[in-house]
Amino acid sequence: MKKNSKIYLAGHRGLVGSAIGRRLALGGYPNVVTRTHAELDLTRQADVEAFFEAERPEFVILAAAKVGGIGANSTYPADFLYENLAIAQNVIHAAYRTKVAKLINLGSSCIYPKMAPQPMKEDALLTGPLEVTNEAYAVAKIAAIRLCKHFNDQYGTNFLSAMPTNMYGPGDNYDLSNSHVLPAMIRKFHEANVKGGPVVLWGDGSPFREFLYSDDLADAVVYLLEHKDYADVGEFINVGSGVELTIRHLAETIGHIVGYQGEVKWDSTKPNGTPRKLMDSGRLFGLGWKPKVGLEDGIRMAYQDFLSRQA
Repeated sequence: MKKNSKIYLAGHRGLVGSAIGRRLALGGYPNVVTRTHAELDLTRQADVEAFFEAERPEFVILAAAKVGGIGANSTYPADFLYENLAIAQNVIHAAYRTKVAKLINLGSSCIYPKMAPQPMKEDALLTGPLEVTNEAYAVAKIAAIRLCKHFNDQYGTNFLSAMPTNMYGPGDNYDLSNSHVLPAMIRKFHEANVKGGPVVLWGDGSPFREFLYSDDLADAVVYLLEHKDYADVGEFINVGSGVELTIRHLAETIGHIVGYQGEVKWDSTKPNGTPRKLMDSGRLFGLGWKPKVGLEDGIRMAYQDFLSRQA
């Protein structure tokens, strides 16, 4: 990949996409093509094909997706399955038709079975039932992985799939109705600090989760784009921090960073989700990449981002 190569970054306004955009700029890549949802609806096949024919990007990063936490996934499963399937098939197929040199397809750790052996290795895919609360999203992401694999095997394309763990960082979604656990906690603890507690959290706090700062994921994506091909990565590759903690410990950490000293209540009538979800990122680490941002430092930066949005 040359510095002036044309790169299409799909989903550039999201948490992951905005981080990748920053990393590409930092790496000296000026020729990055983006489109807002209003300018290009990726669920519309004809529009996507017309865009690829007109722009002819050499490289594609597929970071666009309909995303949300347990509540949103449970409430709108048809929307999550349909929209994510449509986005993936349209972008990947258009990349094949216009002979894109390399595509990076970003997925999620929810592709793994609910009770997959921990830490989860890539070969655990499709070895057991999925977590029911995000099954629709997971099925769409699994389909995208397999679509990339089959285009590679049938047509010799160079489409890579990377599966990030739970993400957080600048530009996150802090809406309590459809955000993920870490940004939702940041908002809850902050508002309890301002208005008074208690902080009410879902489940009992026992599940283990792994988190990765968005700029670290962006660095991994650019590393794969610059240095690795399908032959190196295989069907897909995990991208995680290798560090896990309980949701209860996460709450304590965020409470400390925010400065909240009030009561925390756990609503055990609400679902916990998967009991443990640690990814084995050993293959990626072995290829020469490792994350740089520790969890506490990352949460502090994410909280400052949240505060900057309140002004």
